[in-house]
Amino acid sequence: MNENNTLYIPMGVKTENEFFAGFGKRELLEAAIGCTFALAVSFFIYLISGNVTNTMICILSGIAGSIMMCVKDQYNMSVVGQVKNLIRFYKSQKVYPYVYGKEWEVY
Repeated sequence: MNENNTLYIPMGVKTENEFFAGFGKRELLEAAIGCTFALAVSFFIYLISGNVTNTMICILSGIAGSIMMCVKDQYNMSVVGQVKNLIRFYKSQKVYPYVYGKEWEVY
């Protein structure tokens, strides 16, 4: 038997092009949605307070935060991905009611 017939599985191969490590097109879309939400919140802060400094701090921290939450780590998971998994888990069925049936009864 030939011992050279081993299976080679490459490690660290990415399926999509990335702009930088852990940030591809899908993460860019998620970050854009987060940035839009941050811009809307900062607009309301500006309407309430009228202070440009607080508005700019909110805009910049919202953009940086949304990008940080969308970047995938070494285990290929981001904060947004973890939250999506938690929501899907909480929506799934976790109660399995037992229905008693007459097992030995002949029909």
